[in-house]
Amino acid sequence: MERPYILHMFTPGRQMSPFDINMAADAGYQIIVPYCEAGLDAVTALTQDTIFSRGPKGVARTGIFIGGRDALLAADMHERARKAMLEPFVVSVLSDPSGAYTTAAAMVACVEAALLRRSPRGLAGKRVVILGGTGPVGRIAGVIAAQAGAEVRISSRNGIDVAEQAASETGRRFGVELHGVSGGDRAAVRTSIAEAEVLLACAAAGIQVVSAEDLGHAPRLEVAADVNAVPPEGVAGVGVMDNCKALAGTGAVGVGALAVGNVKYQTQHRLLVQMRSAEKAVSLGFAEAFATARAFIAETAAA
Repeated sequence: MERPYILHMFTPGRQMSPFDINMAADAGYQIIVPYCEAGLDAVTALTQDTIFSRGPKGVARTGIFIGGRDALLAADMHERARKAMLEPFVVSVLSDPSGAYTTAAAMVACVEAALLRRSPRGLAGKRVVILGGTGPVGRIAGVIAAQAGAEVRISSRNGIDVAEQAASETGRRFGVELHGVSGGDRAAVRTSIAEAEVLLACAAAGIQVVSAEDLGHAPRLEVAADVNAVPPEGVAGVGVMDNCKALAGTGAVGVGALAVGNVKYQTQHRLLVQMRSAEKAVSLGFAEAFATARAFIAETAAA
């Protein structure tokens, strides 16, 4: 009898995301098992139960998915799972806490594609300001952009201290340089975006972080991207369907939530399929998500 494809899904939260369960099923996993309230300390035992029960042939049809809502904790859980394995009992691992890794990867890949229409340098040397930057999507978008050569500023509506703490701990964890800026009031937002060439709006749904008047204080702006699909838009004038559409009153273009969302969906699907179909175990995080998002955008452009 052929062994089924099994995906074990670990989350430190009270429940696994139905979105991720649906995505796993659509990628071809036949048995999907969520483990809730399973934090860092539970990962080693769960991983070893996962690998030793199937044998060397069965592990090729076994995967681990790391969820939750904390981008840094997910990375730690991912590493803990990998360290708990030993040859030949090695299974594939994919991390995507709260969709943050694939959403951030899609967002930055869309922005990079827009910048490449103007210059072959892409993100290199660009000043990127991330509004709502202390959440999981904002932090990982900042890391990806910094790894691509951008100068990244993480903004928080709770002020400079919170922003700097998030920038410091995230940068230290992933080995990049991030800086904090205040978004505590309109004056602070306008000061923070004055030199920005890229704006990434990663705030909670239904919150507008940059108004039309604020955009007038960002004369260097080239691209504004928004992951908020709930009115009002996170950046005034950036519609959910926009994909490099001219942003009124500026010299920039906008990338909306559904444009990013399409790339995010395709990226997560491809990573899950890659994990399920790989003959040799793979380890997939936000770096692999960014490479996958880039590849999807390039394919779409060439079609």
